[in-house]
Amino acid sequence: MISEKNYINGKWCLGGGKSIISTNPSTLEEIYQGNSATREQIDEAVRSARVALPSWANLPYLQRCSYIERYTELLGVHQEALAKLISQETGKPHWESKTEVIGMIGKFKAALLAYEERCGTQHQELKNNTNLYTRHKPHGVLAIFGPFNFPAHLPHGHIIPALLAGNTIVFKPSELVPGVGEFITAIWSEADLPKGVINLVQGYSDVGVALNENAQVDGILFTGSSNVGLQLQNSMAKYPHRMIALEMGGNNPLIFNDSSDLSASAYCIVQSAFITAGQRCTCARRLIIVESEYSEQLIEELIILTKKIIIGDAFSEPKPFIGPLISMEATEKVVSHYQNLKESGAKVLVPIKRLEDNKPFITPGIVDVTPIDNLEDIEIFGPLLKVIRVKNMDAAITVANNTKYGLSAGIITQDASIHKIFFERIRAGIVNWNKPLTGASGMAPFGGVGISGNHRPSGYYASDYCSYPVASMETEAVPSIEHIGPGFSTDL
Repeated sequence: MISEKNYINGKWCLGGGKSIISTNPSTLEEIYQGNSATREQIDEAVRSARVALPSWANLPYLQRCSYIERYTELLGVHQEALAKLISQETGKPHWESKTEVIGMIGKFKAALLAYEERCGTQHQELKNNTNLYTRHKPHGVLAIFGPFNFPAHLPHGHIIPALLAGNTIVFKPSELVPGVGEFITAIWSEADLPKGVINLVQGYSDVGVALNENAQVDGILFTGSSNVGLQLQNSMAKYPHRMIALEMGGNNPLIFNDSSDLSASAYCIVQSAFITAGQRCTCARRLIIVESEYSEQLIEELIILTKKIIIGDAFSEPKPFIGPLISMEATEKVVSHYQNLKESGAKVLVPIKRLEDNKPFITPGIVDVTPIDNLEDIEIFGPLLKVIRVKNMDAAITVANNTKYGLSAGIITQDASIHKIFFERIRAGIVNWNKPLTGASGMAPFGGVGISGNHRPSGYYASDYCSYPVASMETEAVPSIEHIGPGFSTDL
């Protein structure tokens, strides 16, 4: 078991606030125990980041890169231990946690390319020996809020570009995964990052509120639910100077139009809906099926494949496709939504079943909600897929866009012209064709529209919200009087 610590101004310290305990959702084993940061400790963390800011921001870019490169090397050294801890604290299969850490290791090179492409110095020569430069400066002290589902990779996707740009950081992980938050912060410490450049404060929502209310914070980088993200957005009226980047959830549609390989299509749907036990923000929540000769056979293939999903402990054999949900509370929410849909007239195609009374293991469920009018537009964060049958592609796109969210969307079709129409009309930040909705690349932007985000995509575009552009017109001498403009007397 790990004894919880906070990391402030280059030193580890015990929290003075509420008790925090994290447990392995598969085994109920206690993984982490300690206390959250107090408001005084949070303020100290922000002050430390503020003091460290000038020297870090003015450090030559290549020297900042060298610290991040050292951290990346250490990630490689500790990757197995980190992957194991991710699985213990989230319950996700060990193979999946390994891919999370591998993605983190690859982030450094992608972030370097992105920063240099999008934020590198641009220069133009103008007339009269004038040089026009566009350069970028850091915002300052950034508060980074991490989620539980990718407890290392997603905050890492903010931290790397933020440090590259010259910002300093106060990092608050989800209270469900404090151990992973401490682990990655310890690697930064091992990389000899200067004190105050990164600080760790553990805790519940009150710690997030205190961090958000600190006027010395220059920006908020948030990954989590739309409800919390919108609360942060509303609070910005007090802090109009702040950068805020919100990466939130979705009620994501996947349209099935046609396919020559129904087994492959079913697998694509299962990957989209149920990977990570449905606990990815990009997971398909709605499967919209255009009625055709393929429809019923696709449903049959999907039911068969869903029932074959192996569910189990992260380290069990044969390897599970999914593990438990993060908590019993999360499980109750999913089961409650499932029951409500049944009571509203949904037809159960694959029932959700509890596998253990005291652990958050449930089987994935599929319900046909076509008979339900005014279907509630919410994100159900778990393994529940809603099927909606429509007559044609026009109706499918209308249903797909009938949401206040706009994170990911996709279509399965052999017809490129159908895909073209879909792409032109769909409203989402991630739009895939014959690929799972959950597939993403670090070489592309990652974010949504509507209440899925605030037009600050992460991924390859993260550097955009980690710095601001500065335009400069420069010449080595003040222009001579010969170049004076109109409106002045010539009697000088």
